[in-house]
Amino acid sequence: MNTPARLGAYLLGLAVLFGGALGAGRAADTAGLTPQATPHTTASPASGETSVPEGLQVSNNGYTLTPRTTTVEPGQETDFRFTVTGPDGRPVTGYQVQHDKKLHFIVVSRDLGGFWHLHPREAGGGEWSVPLTLPAAGAYRAFADFAPEGGDALTLGVDLLAPGDYRPAALPAASRTTTVDGYTVTLDGDLTPGALSKLTLSVAKDGRPVTDLQPYLGAYGHLVALRDGDLAYLHVHPDGEPGDGRTAAGPGITFYTEVPSRGAYRLFLDFQHGGVVRTASFTVRTGQAAAPASGTGEQAGHGGHGGHAH
Repeated sequence: MNTPARLGAYLLGLAVLFGGALGAGRAADTAGLTPQATPHTTASPASGETSVPEGLQVSNNGYTLTPRTTTVEPGQETDFRFTVTGPDGRPVTGYQVQHDKKLHFIVVSRDLGGFWHLHPREAGGGEWSVPLTLPAAGAYRAFADFAPEGGDALTLGVDLLAPGDYRPAALPAASRTTTVDGYTVTLDGDLTPGALSKLTLSVAKDGRPVTDLQPYLGAYGHLVALRDGDLAYLHVHPDGEPGDGRTAAGPGITFYTEVPSRGAYRLFLDFQHGGVVRTASFTVRTGQAAAPASGTGEQAGHGGHGGHAH
């Protein structure tokens, strides 16, 4: 089978999976959460609508994510531009600032092996611009995480394609420990579908707990959770914040979140230390005991596996 045919068959399979996930996934009720623990994206559906996890739709509550293009040449930096169109059909220009930014932009590979937390700039007229490099051929998903002025926070998603020969990688094995740039991050806690789950991620360097994590976007850590298969999106923030008189600067960062269903999830933790933002990644499976800490764990890092840009 030639390359276009292989990619076409792969994307057709994604469409079938996506349609089935929309019927199965339902967002969990977060009404009992404290303000510090409330997920970043919890758009309220209109009366009579069925609630679905964030990030599965390109359009929601009258807002639509509109990129100039959905095809990006692999390995080449692209000035990627997009708008968010409002219910009036015009590009949105008014946004609420959330964690120091008006809009957070996340790109992941469809096999969940690559993760990039980007910070686009406003180019004028409601258009956003961000340098984007997709490292290899394949299918990717881009998420715009924002709250319009006077509206609820929400996350919209759109598929991107980097043309070429593509073979998706297997999901990394579940583990309690991962390493990135010489840091070891350990996960404590389990995800329970339909219930509030407490997760604590602890950071160590050279075998010593890190107690001087630096604030990044108004917090000591940011966590994005993506469901394997359809990439349903959860963006949660830690309990407490720097300078509140009760939240320590490490080694542990505690999050409260709620996942909508059983299955496998990829967790991506952003944290800053020594002036550098790093991303630690985990695979977590619900409905079964998590893998024990092994002392080695998954290797995470930049250059196709995770990263940041501003």
